[in-house]
Amino acid sequence: MPPQAPAPSGSVGGTAWRHLLLLLTGLPLALAALAFALQWRGGGVDDPTARWPPHAFPGMTDPTPPSLPSSACGEVLIASSGPSFPYLRGWSFPFDSDAGLHPKVCVQTSTSAGLDQILPWLFYHKVVGVAQFLLFVEGRAAKPQVSGVLESIPGVKVVYRTQELEEQQARSRIWNETWLAGFFYKPCNYELFVKQSLNMEMAIVMARDAGMDWIIHLDTDELLYPGGGAEYSVRHLLAEVPGDVDMVIFPNYESSVERDNIKDPFSEVSMFKKNYDHLPKDTYFGMYKEATRGNPNYFLTYGNGKSAARVQDHLRPNGAHRWHNYAKSPNEIKLEEAAVLHYTYTKFSDLTSRRDRCGCKPTKDDVKRCFMLDFDRAAFIIASTASEEEMLRWYNERVVWNDKQLNLKLLRKGVLTRIYTPMAIVQGLRESGVFTSSIAAAQSLVNAKVSLKENNVQNKNHTKLEKVSRKFIRASSQASARKILHAVEPASRDSNVSAVPPLSPPSLDNHLLELS
Repeated sequence: MPPQAPAPSGSVGGTAWRHLLLLLTGLPLALAALAFALQWRGGGVDDPTARWPPHAFPGMTDPTPPSLPSSACGEVLIASSGPSFPYLRGWSFPFDSDAGLHPKVCVQTSTSAGLDQILPWLFYHKVVGVAQFLLFVEGRAAKPQVSGVLESIPGVKVVYRTQELEEQQARSRIWNETWLAGFFYKPCNYELFVKQSLNMEMAIVMARDAGMDWIIHLDTDELLYPGGGAEYSVRHLLAEVPGDVDMVIFPNYESSVERDNIKDPFSEVSMFKKNYDHLPKDTYFGMYKEATRGNPNYFLTYGNGKSAARVQDHLRPNGAHRWHNYAKSPNEIKLEEAAVLHYTYTKFSDLTSRRDRCGCKPTKDDVKRCFMLDFDRAAFIIASTASEEEMLRWYNERVVWNDKQLNLKLLRKGVLTRIYTPMAIVQGLRESGVFTSSIAAAQSLVNAKVSLKENNVQNKNHTKLEKVSRKFIRASSQASARKILHAVEPASRDSNVSAVPPLSPPSLDNHLLELS
């Protein structure tokens, strides 16, 4: 039989490729079949879901928060009742580990709020790089159930408005100068403005003693937004400020709520109206009427921002919005992207809470004694004279942004903006259990404070405090007032600098006058 001719080389190569293709196709199928068989028998492959209850996916648990001392702030501070991913649980903020980080930033506030507002505000600012908090407390914030928790948090110093504090402030340099004199002996917002300035004066000394580099005065309805920085950090933002700058101004953005049933503004509000300083002039005045919506001004409340001051010799406050220096005119800059987010009138109850804090008559003339800004005056009159239904209708017309088409138009023009980061941080903090664990960890201190109050120690101090407090808003005579104000003469270069009050943004009427 004649020998067979060898197969062509091309035929051999094609067969090899077919075999390889079959192998690559069959191998994954075989592995999948093996895994299925092992799972079917219940062995070989560990099924993680078998370790969890049938109703919950791994990582999704129904949290059981620790009990709170009061139900008033429970809804806001505990984790949500729905499933969550608690991988942030156990967040901690070790104060000592920040010892080598510079610059050190201190935030000072004067507050009468409760834990439901203070804790999210405080821990948010810890996240963005604030090292120390100086809390001057009174009212609800000074109660043992609140102050005991605050005192237990590292980096927090609580100062009570006691008789001794007011007597000390009555002898302070500010009280004996003229630049704040226009706000003395007036009720409500004017009295608060004076208290804030006096507290800021004391806070400067405390911040310097603690080795702080910067100090910022904020209210507990304001959050710093460090936009434009390399990181979402106030510390990093201020680290980039030139050394010859004494003061940094954060223009404020104002909250624009989209419904009338907000409970937790920091977690539920994402839309803000931009400051005049962060808008083109043509856009601001071109959209002014649509952005104002019949209110007295572009913003409901103030529009001149807040400022951070470098802690240095001769520093003094210049009202709640600015700082100054006895020895020189401060060199200041205004940030182009960073801002203060002001959550003003975010809850319908804010109407009545402001009304309940002031004893003015609801007339156009009398409210001028209590409030510096037009919208505050109008809101006080409505809250004092209207029914609940009328107040809610007024609130929706003047405060709530219900018109989605208008919202979209102003968002496209840049007048309104969406900022979600603070909301995400506060929600993350809540899910981590930071708020509830802080309250639970402070219970021994709270119980001790409650026992002390039950022994009438604080009640006696409170009686004395009320008598002293009236001195700040009622002068016994004009002669005695003049004696206090002129006891110490200010430095000549500083005598003409008056305190900067909360100011409304530029108005359209003034702009039209300038053009005419």
